[in-house]
Amino acid sequence: MTQNEMWFETLHPGFGQYFTVDDVLYREKTAHQDLIIFQNAAFGRVMALDGVVQTTERDEFIYHEMMTHVPLLAHGAAKKVLIIGGGDGAMLREVSRHTAIEQITMVEIDAGVVTFCKQYLPNHSAGAYDDPRFNLVIDDGVNFVTQTDEKFDVIISDCTDPVGPGESLFTSEFYAGCKRALNENGIFVAQNGVCFLQQDEALNSHRKLSHYFSDVSFYQAAIPTYYGGIMTFAWASDNPALRQLDAAILQHRFTAAGLNCRYYNAAIHTGSFALPQYLLNALADQA
Repeated sequence: MTQNEMWFETLHPGFGQYFTVDDVLYREKTAHQDLIIFQNAAFGRVMALDGVVQTTERDEFIYHEMMTHVPLLAHGAAKKVLIIGGGDGAMLREVSRHTAIEQITMVEIDAGVVTFCKQYLPNHSAGAYDDPRFNLVIDDGVNFVTQTDEKFDVIISDCTDPVGPGESLFTSEFYAGCKRALNENGIFVAQNGVCFLQQDEALNSHRKLSHYFSDVSFYQAAIPTYYGGIMTFAWASDNPALRQLDAAILQHRFTAAGLNCRYYNAAIHTGSFALPQYLLNALADQA
């Protein structure tokens, strides 16, 4: 691929998006996946794995703020956080902004992702890899959660789509492992795709998670790069009150945490749990 060529995403058959390639910054086929980072005039630096866009400089903040601040502020007292995936470092960046957190563990299957993202997407991690609370584990996420003796207050699964290396992070084995690795009143969240185009993915996650958690739902955000409508995030805990907090409580916690966000706020938080009727109908039909 050379400058000014088109890069086409291959996530959905018969439907897709393209980016002009102003410059290929990095490309390598690792033991796990085909990695590419290129420059695009509209979205800045774009990272793709196996033909699927994972993140862009321009809109990554929406995804990462919603994946971190929603569960962390809903919990209200998290001390230990586990990130599964997240090798670009942006999830770590947002988690590390919470100064009350004492330990952040990230489990990434591919060391190559961490290495090249530090160099080619430095704004994603923004120095967070140097946080003294941070511990990086190079391991398969399923293996880690099924073997660890540690307990966490919040687990964030920053997984790819359920194909290739990311497929195992949508299995009952993984969800069971996350349940055993959570403290009481713990919260599990995960990327769950664009539900208009990937409805089966949401339904499968909901069905499997419901075997292990008493309160399973989704929340949502519209992220331009992940085209096709709203992106859904799986939510699972055993305390339904955590999903129904008053906006005033969330605002107090947000202010106390000293956060300055570009997308997240207390009103967005409460509103994000409102889901479109087509998804609610599909979930009801499955019940």
